[in-house]
Amino acid sequence: MNSYLPLFNCNGAEQMSNHDRPTYQPPGSGEDLEKASLDSVYQVLNSSPDGLTAADATARIEQYGRNELVDKEISDLMKFLAFFWGPIAWMIEAAAFLSLLMQHWADFSIIMVLLLYNAVSGFWQERKASDALAALKAGLAPHATALRDGEFVEIDAAEVVPGDVLRIKLGEVVPADVRFISGDYISIDQAALTGESLPVSKKIGDEGFSGSIAKKGEMHAMVIGTGNNTFFGRTASLVATAGNKSHSQQATTKIGDFLIIISVLLCVILVGFELYRDIVVQDDWKWHDLADIARMVLVLLIASIPVAMPTVITVTNSMGAQALAKKKAIVSRLEAIEELAGVDVLCSDKTGTLTKNILTLGDPILFEAKTADEIILAGTLASEKGSKDAIDKAVSDCLKEPKVLDDYKVTKFVPFDPVGKRTEGAVTDAQGKTLRFTKG
Repeated sequence: MNSYLPLFNCNGAEQMSNHDRPTYQPPGSGEDLEKASLDSVYQVLNSSPDGLTAADATARIEQYGRNELVDKEISDLMKFLAFFWGPIAWMIEAAAFLSLLMQHWADFSIIMVLLLYNAVSGFWQERKASDALAALKAGLAPHATALRDGEFVEIDAAEVVPGDVLRIKLGEVVPADVRFISGDYISIDQAALTGESLPVSKKIGDEGFSGSIAKKGEMHAMVIGTGNNTFFGRTASLVATAGNKSHSQQATTKIGDFLIIISVLLCVILVGFELYRDIVVQDDWKWHDLADIARMVLVLLIASIPVAMPTVITVTNSMGAQALAKKKAIVSRLEAIEELAGVDVLCSDKTGTLTKNILTLGDPILFEAKTADEIILAGTLASEKGSKDAIDKAVSDCLKEPKVLDDYKVTKFVPFDPVGKRTEGAVTDAQGKTLRFTKG
């Protein structure tokens, strides 16, 4: 079967470099608590498998802060006003101001409409996708079970501190970066963070990441990192701090700077020439001549500055964002559309594979089966009838004669699970013989 699924290493998280993996390192310790021995972890964190007291936990919250993602909030007003800031925006605003002084209402109206449209359109498009960091925060566990004063108590996840001992069991979200210190086993789904296709089995001494989910088992773990000092927090921080200028912005800025310099030089030459002619040559200077000079400067500014350029770029990117939205793609910054469009080669590592999202069945390799149809029939009987599962559908769609299934009656079906890694169907054929088929 050609499934187009990425191949993942179950230990993939451990192969990441220390640069890519934020760890909790108390000031002056110099210890990587994800790699250090458990004894070193206890010593550095001044804790033990018996957990902390309530007083210790309170003191550590004061010392290390709450287990929350701290980010610099920018008000919507400041985000909106940012669209009126920049070299080109300044020159457009200068042209609008001169139009207002000269009472050229048509020019003033056109310039202001373009300026406001560019700001409103850009602000609205980015506003619709500004929940990226909030969505990451929503993945944090709301509660945790911590060992405090010798007893396990349920606390708010924000109150978890380094050195806490947590009890993590099936269905719970890991509230912080931890090291597992006791228990039989636990299986953690951390695909959203590290890319493993299946839950990863943990043992004593292994690390667990904030935001991952326990899928099986139960273990006790010690907290080694909280808030922004976690793998999850690093991801959120990258989203919050992403703001480098795109190539289109850099090009627009260069064009704007060039036009601004030329415009200023021409204005200086024009004003100087007019003043020289009126004062020196004609010796007929009057203050109302300033109005004539201002009109010429206004005409020069409007002619030389691409007033509509920011608006055209914003409209074009907005149309692209709308087209992408129909395909379920969220654009957090309009400039990202042009930036991605300029990519020649896109490299993707084990955390994601670009595919058509279509599963197809390859040519079966026969061992004891006589024909390929026999293998496909067996695979179909080991699939859930009417299932929308992509693998089940890929197998059943290749069955040449679906009516042959009428000769079999499914008496029991065992769905796929990540532990057994297979499906199983018990059927009875037309002769009443019981058969079992498995696919995995």
